[in-house]
Amino acid sequence: MRHFWLELRKNKVLFLMILPTLLFFAVFAYFPMVGVYYAFTSYSFEGGLFGSEFIGLKNFEFLFESGVLWNLTKNTILYNLAFIFIGNILQLICAIFLSELPGKWFKKTTQSVMFLPFFVSFVLVGAFVFNLFSVNNGVVNTMLEQLGLPPYDFYLHTAPWKYIIVFFQVWKGLGYGTVIYLAAIMSISDEYHEAAKIDGANIFQRVRYIVLPMLVPTFILLILLALGGILKGQFDLFYQIIGNNGMLFESTDIIDTYVYRSLAVNFDIGMGTAAGLYQSVFGFILVVTVNAIIRKTREDYALF
Repeated sequence: MRHFWLELRKNKVLFLMILPTLLFFAVFAYFPMVGVYYAFTSYSFEGGLFGSEFIGLKNFEFLFESGVLWNLTKNTILYNLAFIFIGNILQLICAIFLSELPGKWFKKTTQSVMFLPFFVSFVLVGAFVFNLFSVNNGVVNTMLEQLGLPPYDFYLHTAPWKYIIVFFQVWKGLGYGTVIYLAAIMSISDEYHEAAKIDGANIFQRVRYIVLPMLVPTFILLILLALGGILKGQFDLFYQIIGNNGMLFESTDIIDTYVYRSLAVNFDIGMGTAAGLYQSVFGFILVVTVNAIIRKTREDYALF
């Protein structure tokens, strides 16, 4: 403790600089954790936080026994794994293609066009999806009608939505991730490429033996950071595309949308908090486990 006060007196300016960040996390991250107590109560507005009936683990028991939590966890993890791996692989490929394009003007234009979807609101994405797949006036069903085929009601069938959701999430984040990988590629010294050219390596060999190995640290870091939120689904994406269509919940409902409905629609604050607490604890355990595995295999790439 004495050492801390000496350090504080010695670097008081640095501590003052970090104070706003500490206050931010204290107010918006740590103080709200008191609300975790909701998960163990049958919340009533009359009793409030500490006046509601304490029911222990009953909210968690209902989630596990009803099978709801298993389906939510499965959907959330599988969707996020698809987002992470498909997205990162496509971003990596696009970054390599862009880095090898000869025309500087064309390269910058292509990069800007690819980056535009990142700024598109999920509300607009939801409207775009509806206009594509609506059974009445949707583009897809209009084309089916022109071909003499019967219409297909996408909003009554769960099968196509897993592909639709993954496609639009990957499409929206493609440009942003490409820029990150492109920056990593630009940091690779030209000496490696020049030496490889002297040795007779073609473009594919240079990509395989120089670019890809150099991008491994960036790829692993982005995967680890993404795995930290693997149980935190893209609420905006799912809610704007699916909404409250109960016909599609079996294959599209994730923990975030379930928590939202519990709090905003069903007013079951205890159940929603229980699901959110499960999400946080499970995600924390997953990050620590994956980081431990990375640290044992490639220590330099671990987060901590």
